[in-house]
Amino acid sequence: MATEQLSPRERGRRLYALLTERPLSLYATAALRIGYGLLYLGFLLREFPHRDEIWGPGSPWTPELAAQLYDQTGWASILALSDSRTYFELCYALAVVTSALFALGWRTRAVSVLFALVVASFHSRSIFMTDGGDNLILLMAFYLVLTACGRRWSLDARRAARDGAKGDGRTTTPTGQLRYARIMLVTVLHNCGLIVIAVQVCFLYGSAGLYKVQGGTWGSGTAMHYVLNLDLFRPWPGLSQIADEQTVLLAITGYATVLLQVAFPFVLFGRLKYPVLTALLGMHIGIAVLMGLPLFSGAMIVADLVFLPDRFYLALRRLCGRAVRRAGLGKTTRPADKALPTSPLLPQQGGADGPADSRHTAGPRVPPTRRVRR
Repeated sequence: MATEQLSPRERGRRLYALLTERPLSLYATAALRIGYGLLYLGFLLREFPHRDEIWGPGSPWTPELAAQLYDQTGWASILALSDSRTYFELCYALAVVTSALFALGWRTRAVSVLFALVVASFHSRSIFMTDGGDNLILLMAFYLVLTACGRRWSLDARRAARDGAKGDGRTTTPTGQLRYARIMLVTVLHNCGLIVIAVQVCFLYGSAGLYKVQGGTWGSGTAMHYVLNLDLFRPWPGLSQIADEQTVLLAITGYATVLLQVAFPFVLFGRLKYPVLTALLGMHIGIAVLMGLPLFSGAMIVADLVFLPDRFYLALRRLCGRAVRRAGLGKTTRPADKALPTSPLLPQQGGADGPADSRHTAGPRVPPTRRVRR
C-alpha cells in the first residue's frame, strides 16, 4: 500500500493546524498538575519539623551564603527578603496553600505562576540541602505555566461547566477577533509547553542512559552492587543486603536500566512505550524504597504521565467508576419514574481526539439543553 506523499507546504499546514486548532493531552497536563502539586505539598509537610534547618533563619546555609550564591548564579528567593522568623513562617504557609490550590486547579493560570515562584524560591534558598528531586519539579513548574493544565479535573473546569449550564454566553473580549486571537494564543502556548515537557523527559532519560554507558561498572553489571552498599542511600540496610545477594538479578537489572533509558525516546510513538513505561515505573519504585529517594522517584513517575494519551485516562476513569459501582459506593435510591437530572458541576469531557471545551473554541456555543452525555 503506497504511502501518501506530502509536500513541504502541506506538512507545514498540518503542523500549523496541530499547534493552533485545539489543545492536546488536556488530561495528561491535568495529571501533571495534580501530581506535582500533591508531591510538593507532601514534601513541604514531610519537612515541616525540619523547615528551619533547611530553609529558615536557623539553616546552616545562612542567608549570607545564599546571597553570595545568588550573585554567581543569578537566582533569587522571596525567603531572602527578610531574616525574620515570622516572615519565614508566613512564606511557608503560603507555599503549603499554593501547592494545595494548584493541585485542586483553583484559578490555575494565576496559581501556576505563584506555584512556580514558590518552588523556585524554596529551591534556590537551600540548593544543597535536598535530594535533587525538586530540580525536576522546578522545571515542570515553569513549563506548566504555559499549559492549560486547569481544563480538566479541576475546580476551574467545574466552574466553567456551571457557567455554561447557566447559559452565560458573554465574553470578556470586545470583539470576536480578539477572542479568537486569545484562544489561539492559549492553544499554541499549551501545545508548545507540552512539547517542551516531553522533550525534557526524553533528554533526562537519554542523557542518563548514555552517561551510564560510559561507566565501567554499568558495563560489567556491578553498578547495582555498589549502589546498594552506599551508606548514604541505605534507608533499609537489611533489605539492601537481601537485594545485594541476588547477583544475577542485579546484573540483569543494571543492563535493563541502561537499555530502557537509552531506548526511551525511540519507543514513544508505538505500543512498545506502554511496557517501557511500566518497567520504568518499577525502576522508580525500587529507587524510592531501596535508596530512600521518594521525591526524585515521584517526580519522575509524574513526568512519565505526559506520554499517556487522553484515551488512557478516560478508560481509567471508566474502570474506576465500574469498580466503585461494583463496591456499592455509587448506588443511590431514586424513584424509578423520575428522570435523573444532569449535574451542572461536571465538565463536558472530550475523548482522546475530541474537541476542546466549548468555552475555549472559536465555534458557536452549543445550548446546554442540547448537550447529551454519552
